[in-house]
Order: sequence, then C-alpha cells, then structure tokens
Amino acid sequence: MNSKIDNAFQFSRTVLGLHSARQELIASNIANADTPNYKAKDIDFAKALQGAISGNTTQLQMAGTAPQHLSGNSGKAVMGVPVMYRTVVQPSADGNTVDMDVERAQFADNSLRYQASVNFADGRVKSILAAIQG
Repeated sequence: MNSKIDNAFQFSRTVLGLHSARQELIASNIANADTPNYKAKDIDFAKALQGAISGNTTQLQMAGTAPQHLSGNSGKAVMGVPVMYRTVVQPSADGNTVDMDVERAQFADNSLRYQASVNFADGRVKSILAAIQG
C-alpha cells in the first residue's frame, strides 16, 4: 500500500536512483581509462527518466544456455533505457574510447545534479514536516 508520503517522494526517489546509476557508469569509465579496447558508456538521462515516470521500465533478460546459469538483468539497461557507448572524440591506439576530460566534466555535472535533487527532496521533507507540525 502506497501512502501519500511515498507518492510525494516517488519522483525524487526515481531521479536520485537514475543519477546514482549514471554516476556508477561514469565512475566505471574513469576506472577503465587505461584498459585496452574499453568502450566508454552512458545513458540518455531524459529518456530514462521519462521511461521510469511513465512506467515503461522493461528489463533485458540474460539468455541461459545451461541449467547452471543464473538468471538476472544483463546490465545493458538502466530503468528500461539501454546503456549506450559514448561518441569517440579522439580514438586511442589501444581502442579505448574514454576521454578523461569528458568523463570528469560529466562526473562533476552529474554530481551537481544529484546534490540539487537531494536539496529538492530535503525541501519537500521540511515542507511536509512544517505542514504536519503546523
């Protein structure tokens, strides 16, 4: 049973979850900056949010070819939106597509947006508490 308070924070919970998932992707890109043939990944945040809000969050299933295989999410989608490879600005000789300048800028931008979402949720909590106490 969803309470009114749960419903009030559903959007914030979704946005924070998406920012968190995107931060993990960007951190993975940074961690693999020196890995040969690693392809930098990201998600289309707007599409992911739109899909999450509309309820179109399909999960990709892994194909099991043997009974011992575990079932689960393939990791190729975030809230129903496929993880995409970044466009290569300047390819490296070893096939790695991570551009550290782009990754650092995206990491900082996503961190700022995450913090703004936390501040927005905090403001909602304070206004609900004021309404309850008032």
